[in-house]
Amino acid sequence: MSKITPTLWFNGGVEEAAEFYASLLPDSRIDSINRSPIDTPSGPAGKVLTAIVTLAGQRFCLLNGGPAFPQTEAVSFMIETDNQEETDRLWDAIVGNGGQESMCGWCKDKWGVSWQITPRRLLELTTDKDTERARRAMASMMTMRKIDIATIEQAADAVPA
Repeated sequence: MSKITPTLWFNGGVEEAAEFYASLLPDSRIDSINRSPIDTPSGPAGKVLTAIVTLAGQRFCLLNGGPAFPQTEAVSFMIETDNQEETDRLWDAIVGNGGQESMCGWCKDKWGVSWQITPRRLLELTTDKDTERARRAMASMMTMRKIDIATIEQAADAVPA
């Protein structure tokens, strides 16, 4: 077990977020839901204070800390997907559950946590040793919200006029 557990600060909804996150990926689960034994600035004794979750094998703490520190894009979860079906499933789950779309494969869940739904194929194409091919793939990706692998492959493979 790692000595480091990343902690995400929430303003309520920790238990619901833990359940949702654990449903997204294999090797994910809620390890514990912990209630505060005393009154704290974020709520009364007995209120859910933390949820310890394992997401895709990585342990996280979700802290119900109150409104002092809202989520920002400075921290995000990047999920590398294997195909369009997985990309669509994760994107639709996050955006369709009260989240919102952003650009280039980024979206936010209903708690404001940012996610990057990133096909492995996108990473391959945008880092291709053929810099023109990588440039075309990147330019295509920059026009998208949810990543469309086939469209990016077509752009990467396009023969310049």
